[in-house]
Amino acid sequence: QVQLVESGGMSVQAGGSLRLSCAASGRTFISNRPMGWFRQAPGKEREFVGAMSWSGGWADYADSVKGRFTISRDNAKNTVYLQMNSLKPEDTAVYLCAVRGIYASPSLKSADYFYWGQGTQVTVSS
Repeated sequence: QVQLVESGGMSVQAGGSLRLSCAASGRTFISNRPMGWFRQAPGKEREFVGAMSWSGGWADYADSVKGRFTISRDNAKNTVYLQMNSLKPEDTAVYLCAVRGIYASPSLKSADYFYWGQGTQVTVSS
């Protein structure tokens, strides 16, 4: 069982920055698993934000965040980050991290991810 805990969400003004963290707890290791970030706004479907391969050598992002958001991972800390810059009100959502199986390929589809964190709220005001 993989347990993930997101943190770092808060209320910010448009144009601001936040860094979200996704830490694996207990004896769970995510250094060999591809990671994804998704978000869900009230009344909307969950949408892809970004994903990174287990090696960290590949990453992809939704067009809406490309150039503003960056995923990184620190395997020594068993943690993945989502750096969010130039935030916009439309970025307001609950942000969730997720992992796939060991050495699996990264994916843009939420259905391909097995384990999810509980989410952290990001609110961007204009």
